[in-house]
Amino acid sequence: MVPLPVPSRGPPLIQSWVNEATTNGLSASSAVKYHALLHKIFARAVIDRVIATNPCTHTALPKVVRKPKRIITVGQFENILTGIPARYRMLVLLAIETGMRWGELVALRPVDINIRAGILTVRRTLAEVARKNSPTGQRVFDKDYPKDDEQRLISVDKATRQQVREHMMVYGVRDTDLLFTSAAGTALSRNNFRAKYWAPAVKAAKIQQTVTFHNLRAAHASWLLAGGADIIVVQERLGHRQITTTQQYTGTLPDAGERALAAFRRIRYPNSEG
Repeated sequence: MVPLPVPSRGPPLIQSWVNEATTNGLSASSAVKYHALLHKIFARAVIDRVIATNPCTHTALPKVVRKPKRIITVGQFENILTGIPARYRMLVLLAIETGMRWGELVALRPVDINIRAGILTVRRTLAEVARKNSPTGQRVFDKDYPKDDEQRLISVDKATRQQVREHMMVYGVRDTDLLFTSAAGTALSRNNFRAKYWAPAVKAAKIQQTVTFHNLRAAHASWLLAGGADIIVVQERLGHRQITTTQQYTGTLPDAGERALAAFRRIRYPNSEG
């Protein structure tokens, strides 16, 4: 790993480090990431009057060429879903249809879903820690979202609501119970789910690219945008703080361009059959 610089000689030192690091094989994206971290540290030092100026200011950074995102298609998703055990199929369906994060999904309770109105409220997340990092041995912690921060409303369609209701009946889930648990009734472990259920299902689907559970969140955003959804609505559904985070999913599907034109035609020519 390339050692980080000490700000003892001003801006030239930072620039020299960037030049040397990238010449010696550090990727452009890593150099930019490390520089951003250093910039924040030194900005705090300036505020605290430890140093007079931020040595990271005016550094010429290498250009980062972003690789196009590979989003799973509907067909690929259906193949993966086929390999998921029935007990966890609703979890995977909600992931693709809401774009919720893993921690938000496994923290869901029936009281968070208004079946009649079709509104799902994201109120909390479950955080999982290693046993060695937990003083009490507790592995999972329930964290409520502040009302003025990340708590958000997500609309879900009628068919999905019915499937949620059926899941509750089959597995005896009551209003304040966790919607998704292990067979033993405990909170789901992300690592266990990945190893026992997700990875085998992806392998059985014979998908060449790497597909993680988190990729379902990206697919949700991409499918919505490709279908003509308003980007602000997509941003709100995913809980992105910055619109630029949502913008990275535009044009990620192979037929995104044609889908965008189809969405335009539906608005511009509402009575057209083409």
